[in-house]
Order: sequence, then C-alpha cells, then structure tokens
Amino acid sequence: MGVFTGAPEVAARLGDLAREIGGELIGSPERVVTRIAALHDADAQSIGFVASARFAARLQDCRAGCLIIAPAWREQALAWASTQASAAAGSGPVVGQVATEAASLIVCDDPYLAYARLSQWWQQHRAAPVAAGVHAHALIEEGATIHASASVGPFAFVARGASIGAHAVVGSHNHIGAGAQLGEGTVLKPRVSLLEACVLGAGCIVHSGAVIGADGFGFAPDQGRWVKIEQLGAVWIGDSVEIGANTCIDRGALDDTLIEEGVKIDNLVQIAHNVRVGAHTAFAGKAGVAGSARIGKYCTIGGAASILGHLELADHVHITACTVVSRSIRKSGLYSGSFPFDDNASWEKNAATLRQLHTLRDRLRALERKNKES
Repeated sequence: MGVFTGAPEVAARLGDLAREIGGELIGSPERVVTRIAALHDADAQSIGFVASARFAARLQDCRAGCLIIAPAWREQALAWASTQASAAAGSGPVVGQVATEAASLIVCDDPYLAYARLSQWWQQHRAAPVAAGVHAHALIEEGATIHASASVGPFAFVARGASIGAHAVVGSHNHIGAGAQLGEGTVLKPRVSLLEACVLGAGCIVHSGAVIGADGFGFAPDQGRWVKIEQLGAVWIGDSVEIGANTCIDRGALDDTLIEEGVKIDNLVQIAHNVRVGAHTAFAGKAGVAGSARIGKYCTIGGAASILGHLELADHVHITACTVVSRSIRKSGLYSGSFPFDDNASWEKNAATLRQLHTLRDRLRALERKNKES
C-alpha cells in the first residue's frame, strides 16, 4: 500500500538518513527502513514523521520502526519507543530505554522540513535514471542546441534556435518552441509546452499539461467585434521554479511576463500577461492573477484566490483561499475576504457601506449610551 512499484526498492540505513536530514539519531545506525509511511500505515520497516501536536497524540497507535520528531516531543516519543520495545519483548514498559530492534527516533528542529529533505533523498534513490540523448522518435529542427547530457523523450519537438541545457529532461510529447531556452537540470514532465522565445531557468520542474508562453488575453473593441492585439513579449522564469499540472503562464504583450527564482505554482493556476511575481512566492491551485499585476517576494496566494489586473502586492503578503484582491496591498500581512455578486451599481454602494460598518457600530453604541443616560 502506498509503495511505488515502478522503481527499485530503497533500503536505507538510519545512520545515513540522520546525516542526510541533520538530526540526532536515538537507536542503531545500522537499522534499515524500506519506505516512508504515514503514522496510521507505518510498520517496523517504515520511517514516519510527527510535525504537529495533533499527530503526536496518535503515537500510541503507531507501529513505525523510526519516527522523525521535534525536541518538544522527545520525552513523549521516548516513552512510546519504550512501550514498543516492551511489547516486542513481551514484558512491561521500561520508560527511558529504547530497544533499537523495536523503534528508533531522529530528533530534528523542524520535522516537516526534515521530511521534505528525506523525500528528496528517497526519490533520488528510487527513481530510474534518465538516459541522456535524443529518442529516435523525437523531432529536432535544424539549429536547435541540445547538450550531450540532456534527455529528449519520444515524440518531443524541439524547434529551431531552441536551447536545452545540461542534464535537462524533455519529456515525451513536449513542445519546445523556436528560440526557447531550458536551463541546466530542468525537468519537463510529459505534454508540456514551452513556446517560442520563452526562458526557463535551472533546476525547474514543470508538470504535465502546463503551457508557458500562450498569448495573453488582449483584444481591442471595434464596432461590436474584437481585434486581436498580438502578444510580442515572452515569459522569463528564474531558477528553482516549480509549475503545476495544467497551469498557464501567458506571454507579455510588449514586455515579458516575469517569474523570479524559487516561485512555486500549484495546478490549474492562471498567470496573465505582463504579471511579475517576486522570488519564493507560492500559489495554491486555481488561483488567478490578471494582467500586469505585481506580486512581491515571499507571498502566498491561497487556492482559488483572484488578484485583479494592474494591482501591486508588497513582499510577505499572504492571501487566504477564495479571496478577491480588488485593490493594491502596500503592507505585509494576512488578508481575507470576498463580497457577494450583485449588479455593479448596487455592489459598489454595498461595498462602500461595508467598509464603514465599524464607524457605524461606534456611532450606534454612542447613541445607545446617550439614550441610557437621558
């Protein structure tokens, strides 16, 4: 259950794992675990993690061979491990002693961060290596540059003038447009489109169905019809960016759409033309950003949140799920809220009144006090 069967089994020594994630091992460094598991599904060959008090309360039912814990839960985890050891030996609990054949602990300041690092190590060791070279069924136009260590999968298309960096992976059915650039070590999952003149930095991951560089939504009205405005910019994406499945990032109308380093974008996110996103900002699924918005660094945008066009968000702004951002936010902080749909004139009047509710409340209380005094 929960085991990826398409890759070789991983057998990991706890001593190696503790060094990898930077924790203190309590138990035998020679003990071997073969999978990462959730607490409810763990067995003696599993390693799990406890990242919150809610999960710490479930320790009594856990059967993991090793747990990653925070220092705050050290004594509770030692008692759990001791109980596990006693149960394995068929005797009563011996608090403070750990039988390494029954349970071990790795104590880390941040168990969730340790789990993230562990998952990366695990994936590197279980994933089948990607063979360098161009598949026989790929189509490479004359003038494309592909590094010898890169991999191009079957039915991928790489257009003239495109550049594929060292150790990059172009999955099957990918489309790399003319003059596009793919940085070192960047991975495109199957069916990704990186369109003409768009740039992806190093160490990026783009998941299936994503489209980078589609035309932005630009039209001029002409007597009841729409005249297309050609989108003459591109998309520029920095290093270590991850882009979720079926996400769309549109090219700029004149200047480039810009996504800085370390940005993380979930599935089904829409980034419109000429948007600029600061470094290490993260978007949850179905979020949308309209054209020419400017989003600062280290922001978080909740699922299905909407940011209207031409607005600016300062650094460290956090938008909760389903919030509609209809004005610029100049100060860092946490922001929430939406407003019921109505005809526009009524909506504007109600919105103006809503913003004055606290003032109206204070005036009402003052009148109540005055009436009581009289």
